[in-house]
Amino acid sequence: MRKTLGYMYGKWNRWLFTQVDNTALVLFRMLFGLLIACEAFGSIALGAVNKLFIEPDFTFTFIGFEFLEPLPGNWMYVLYALMGVAGLLVMVGYKYRMALLFYAISWAYVYLMQKSSYNNHCYLLMLLNFLMLLLPANRSASLDALWNPSFRKEHMSRWIYIFIISFLGIIYAYASVAKFYPDWLDGSFPKYLMSTRGRNFDILQQDWVHQAILYFGLFFDLLIVPFLLWKKTRWIAVVASVFFHVFNSVVFQIGIFPYLALSFLLFFFSTEVLHKRFLKKKSYYAAAEVLVPKTKNLIVFSGTVFLLAMLLLPLRHWIIEDDVLWTEEGHRLSWRMMLRSRAGSGVYYIVEKDTGKKTAVPLEYYLSPKQQRSVQSKPDFIWQFAQELKEIYAEEGKEIEVYADLKVSINGRIRKQFTDPKIDLTKEEWSHFKHHKWILPSSLYKENKPLKN
Repeated sequence: MRKTLGYMYGKWNRWLFTQVDNTALVLFRMLFGLLIACEAFGSIALGAVNKLFIEPDFTFTFIGFEFLEPLPGNWMYVLYALMGVAGLLVMVGYKYRMALLFYAISWAYVYLMQKSSYNNHCYLLMLLNFLMLLLPANRSASLDALWNPSFRKEHMSRWIYIFIISFLGIIYAYASVAKFYPDWLDGSFPKYLMSTRGRNFDILQQDWVHQAILYFGLFFDLLIVPFLLWKKTRWIAVVASVFFHVFNSVVFQIGIFPYLALSFLLFFFSTEVLHKRFLKKKSYYAAAEVLVPKTKNLIVFSGTVFLLAMLLLPLRHWIIEDDVLWTEEGHRLSWRMMLRSRAGSGVYYIVEKDTGKKTAVPLEYYLSPKQQRSVQSKPDFIWQFAQELKEIYAEEGKEIEVYADLKVSINGRIRKQFTDPKIDLTKEEWSHFKHHKWILPSSLYKENKPLKN
């Protein structure tokens, strides 16, 4: 028994801690640094900083992070400029951990402070910032290694490959599984998506294109990681990846994220090929030593906990009442990408408790156009806006009740009543893991059929 356990223990150590050449991680660091710099500088140049932080009177934070506020004046521009510089430092590997720590904290700050432009890609970038901070990506082909030769290493533990590929597998798997719902499977949502987001491309309005998007999107996410791992299908998967992500970039204009996804292809090619093609001057490592660090248990425990969290968090909507497509409860942080379109309309009412006076809320007085769209269709925004109105009136010495009479359309359907207009939202509590009774029951797949283009 002891011999068996000792054999398994040694095999486990060899599997995780055999040293491999680190060319893939080094190249990924260079691309990652360049892309996050582009994200920061691009946010300034394209007006995102102004639209999200300067223009609005307040931002909708992730619930629980209400203490986060934008920097005063034009200091948000300065922050993003410094983030861009930090990204370039990551790319060249100078003061790598200090630069990436600054970027990681700054990105978490701006991500958690506003969710008006939320998507899963921003969530992915926040996670990657902290993960890359922990990886030895600056040990070679970096200024840190150039100016401190004793710091240089041309190898890394195999567990880094295993961890990154496992993480990618989880993301893509959930992206595929989430598409197994009626509006995707009958082609109505791909058709609706192309009629809105792809309306500038005539070819995307063809029925055969909608069918192609249906099946390609479904099976790409499901099979891309296995196909990349298998040498015989790797180049098929690479071509499919380039097509898929460039298509998303052109049609949906989602910034750096298609190119970030393509950067992960580096981890599926042999290190010999990558070294020969891109880093010839770097020494190649082939010794395959087994170096078990003193922090082995911490590495295994932390990596396992992280991957388990990534596996379990997207499942939470199954324990919440009703359909996540309607309620949106459990939608965030779940890799539910390009799955639905929401639109809402309606009125918020304020009732002053001392006088009973009832007035409609002029949304344009409090909110930017983008925020107005969100508070009419997304439940966490609806609840937060009610709390914000309560605080605004409390500063004037008034106690109020807030009611929302809102109708929502999912994927182009006829708008249906979403909120209970008789419930005072200021008295409601928010829960990340429970259904909120002021959200009315869904009838998505009953009489409520999708609209035709």
